[in-house]
Amino acid sequence: MSEFFDEMRMPEGEVREAYADYDKWFWQQDASWLRKKAKEAEGVFRKTGITFNVYGEDAAEERLIPFDMVPRIIAAREWRSLEKGIEQRVRALNAFMHDIYHKQEILRAGIMPERLIRDNDAFLPEMVGFNPPGGIYTHIVGTDLVRTGPDEFYVLEDNARTPSGVSYMLENRETMMAMFPELFTRVGVRPVQDYPRRLARSLAACAPERCEGRPKLGVLTPGIYNSAFYEHAFLADQMGAELVEGSDLRVVDGKIAMRTTRGWRAVDVLYRRVDDEFLDPLTFNPDSMLGAAGIMDVYRSGGITIANAPGTGIADDKAIYSYMPEIVEFYTGEKPKLKNVETWRCSDEDSLKYVLDNLAELVVKEVHGSGGYGMLIGPAASKKELREFRAKLEANPQGYIAQPTLSLSTVPILTRQGLAPRHVDLRPYVLVSPDKIDLVPGGLTRVALKQGSLVVNSSQGGGTKDTWVLDD
Repeated sequence: MSEFFDEMRMPEGEVREAYADYDKWFWQQDASWLRKKAKEAEGVFRKTGITFNVYGEDAAEERLIPFDMVPRIIAAREWRSLEKGIEQRVRALNAFMHDIYHKQEILRAGIMPERLIRDNDAFLPEMVGFNPPGGIYTHIVGTDLVRTGPDEFYVLEDNARTPSGVSYMLENRETMMAMFPELFTRVGVRPVQDYPRRLARSLAACAPERCEGRPKLGVLTPGIYNSAFYEHAFLADQMGAELVEGSDLRVVDGKIAMRTTRGWRAVDVLYRRVDDEFLDPLTFNPDSMLGAAGIMDVYRSGGITIANAPGTGIADDKAIYSYMPEIVEFYTGEKPKLKNVETWRCSDEDSLKYVLDNLAELVVKEVHGSGGYGMLIGPAASKKELREFRAKLEANPQGYIAQPTLSLSTVPILTRQGLAPRHVDLRPYVLVSPDKIDLVPGGLTRVALKQGSLVVNSSQGGGTKDTWVLDD
């Protein structure tokens, strides 16, 4: 029996209820036709331009994101449970953000050490005492989940700064519906295609009080060389928003105006995909060419909504993550409905000793790391890698946390030999407005295409697949 939870099949080989209709359909299809369809999907992605850039190598390389056409299927009951846990967590994150930029009651209560905030580069003093429009800090959240059993979901990360990947969720669904329309009449799958409309509506609901008439939306991109530019352009187009770069923005009459084909027009809500450091050269990095000079002054005066709010990156800090169970209980008065992965903070002397003694069995991550970079997967590391990482830990323990190697669940992918299990994670997307927390019924499933691999990031050889949440 496998040590990993198989989301499609029970240990005895029987198909789980959520996959029953799909399984019947799959075995009625010709294997060569299915392989042909997989090639077609690759062609669609290539023609559409769904690629990403790989940095940190000898030369930046543009790659096609591999797509697997076997869907990841989640039962309605399982999704309802996830919804409740994610909504609770997002409420707590927003309350935490408001607190640390105001009274800092969680620090006064001794729940977490002050140094985690004080010494954190993601904490922005410019946000202290400021209330963002509608009181919302995290307008879009991408919560990374992993599964280890029938009802065992863990939160791996809270992506509260600028969660990416939603365009792949939408393109995966569009591709599946185009290739297999009969499947969607056979299996009751909840839609995700209306995400751009829901995003536009949610952002508009967060417009500043000074907004006159229908809120005007903009998407701020670093430009065509950014690895997620395809997504920025896609979302702007789908929302009917203007896609702008920093050079397209200026302060006009106390508001941020964007250059359009009809001249300069005020923008009320800016969905920014530019990091805090580069957002405003007058406030942050003076050398930045990516942001808009003066935007922070306009923001603080109530002239624009920036989504997500500057300073939300502190919630992505992996040391802060380790306190999320306490954060949830402190702000909601409830026990967390979703579990954290057990985490050792290497800044703690006893924890560091444990991590160094068990390095070959643990996953070690940089506190500010992302994308699968800067991490060690102990069981897959060589003696040389373990030795080098040990030196990094000893030199800078506060820069790392460690976690156990999880037994990630598996979902089948299509290979030349047929269906084969591969490890997956899930990033559902949450939209937050003053009166609603809206969870899109699906998300981005990332899959480790290499047999035995636990790393699902596209930059590290992973792919994506469509995520189906079933109707009741």
